[in-house]
Amino acid sequence: MDIQQCKEKFNISFTNQSLLKQAFTHSSYVNERPNANLHDNERLEFLGDAVLEIAVSDYLYRKHKTMSEGELSKLRANIVCEESLFRFANILHLHEYILLGKGEESTGGRNRQALLADVFEAFLGAIYLDQGMDVSQQFLEKFIFPHIIDDTFSHVMDYKTKLQELIQEERDSFLKYRIVEEKGPSHAKEFHAEVVVNDKESARGIGKSKKEAEQDAAKNMLIKLQN
Repeated sequence: MDIQQCKEKFNISFTNQSLLKQAFTHSSYVNERPNANLHDNERLEFLGDAVLEIAVSDYLYRKHKTMSEGELSKLRANIVCEESLFRFANILHLHEYILLGKGEESTGGRNRQALLADVFEAFLGAIYLDQGMDVSQQFLEKFIFPHIIDDTFSHVMDYKTKLQELIQEERDSFLKYRIVEEKGPSHAKEFHAEVVVNDKESARGIGKSKKEAEQDAAKNMLIKLQN
């Protein structure tokens, strides 16, 4: 692996170079070199898992001020699951630095989801051990957190919450909802809702309940504002 390239890519100055190498050393590589005094990344993976948990919790707590504890927990679970960590590892191209045994390499280990998720956690654990929590948080905020604002992770958060948080970024902004129409028989109602931002921008939505219609209106307003 090219340690220097890795450090330059992520702009991290490791004091202990061996920690960085260990983060990318798979057990299969160590097992094939019993006399080389090498260490695999499993202990660093354990540490990185804990670092990620607290860093993501802190980020979500500060960013989503109106979300409940349950909503925050669901969103965090989506972000720290294996599938997400695999995605992060691919975004960072961490597969380029992994040291694998020949058998693991030949069976496609370099692109295996569980293996790459573990490598991401081990890399974060190495950053924490060498540079501390502040640098670990900075690394995540620069390279990872920008990728967790899209619907891949935020689908557990309702659109009304997302819209509320978006307009709160602008001072003195406000929004209001109203049901503008109801259609159909009582057992199969269709509700039409409207959301208005600052008495200017408006968007409508449709749903089988008032709440569902308001969610749809909020979703359409988000699309409108983001465009």
